[in-house]
Amino acid sequence: MACVLDATIGDPRWFPHPVRLIGMVIGWYENKMRMVVHTRAGLRTAGIVLAIGLPALSYAIGWVAIVFAGWVDAGVKTILMVLIAWTTLAARDLVDHARLVVNALEGGSLDQARKAVSQIVGRDTDGLSGAEIVRATVETIAESAADGVIAPLFYLALGGPPLALAYKAINTLDSMIGHRDVHYRYFGWASARLDDVANWVPARLTALLLILAAAIWTRTMPSAWRIFCRDGSKHPSPNSGRPEAAMAGALNVQLGGTNIYGGVTAKRPRLGDVMAPLVPQHVTTALYLMGIASVMAAALAVGALVLRS
Repeated sequence: MACVLDATIGDPRWFPHPVRLIGMVIGWYENKMRMVVHTRAGLRTAGIVLAIGLPALSYAIGWVAIVFAGWVDAGVKTILMVLIAWTTLAARDLVDHARLVVNALEGGSLDQARKAVSQIVGRDTDGLSGAEIVRATVETIAESAADGVIAPLFYLALGGPPLALAYKAINTLDSMIGHRDVHYRYFGWASARLDDVANWVPARLTALLLILAAAIWTRTMPSAWRIFCRDGSKHPSPNSGRPEAAMAGALNVQLGGTNIYGGVTAKRPRLGDVMAPLVPQHVTTALYLMGIASVMAAALAVGALVLRS
């Protein structure tokens, strides 16, 4: 039911989304800590407290809310569980943003495409060419298939909505403060490491599901498997490179290269082989592959729940 809601409604801005509240808590805590803590050890300790405390608090709030709903009525409990599970999924939102990028590129407006892609990537987009915009979008689709769809489903099947909510807290922490720059090197260290641990299994599961999706949609399963095995470990992240490499092989394109973050150049390893130039159609195909992988992941999650019951 949560997957159906995500596919049909997505992430409406009027709904009180827990991730937005989690983001507000992170910002408030960081501001307070930076006012009183100035040493490396102090910032790292404050970051560890946040990395452990916020996911634990998110889990506890979700669990308590569901228990209280159960005391009211079994139907209310079910509805609340579905709503919480729905907020942990982000497939539709990603699809909508990626389509805006494709529409802008196909309409010949690089400025609009740069603006659209800036909503889903962290890199600087002002000077990106059409091919670089496509690369950024495809890489985001591959990575977001893991942390926006497959990982939440994995934790929903493993521990229900409270555990999926705790995972979203971990993922939000990494997105906001888990950076390697000078500002977050110490404060965000624990959040980044915790996100690496939380995504280790889901990232590899995502890659395998994308490879299976390639067998169905693009008939490029051998290439997807080969590039996954060859290039998946090249990425500086222990997880991001796995689904990105599988996607590169499935599309027969090369991902990775030079990115700019806040004016600072960062070189990423090349994933895949240059079999074809990057064009907007690759974004559309990547979305189909993500969709097929998501359906398979949902089926696996439902199967796990059925077997457990």
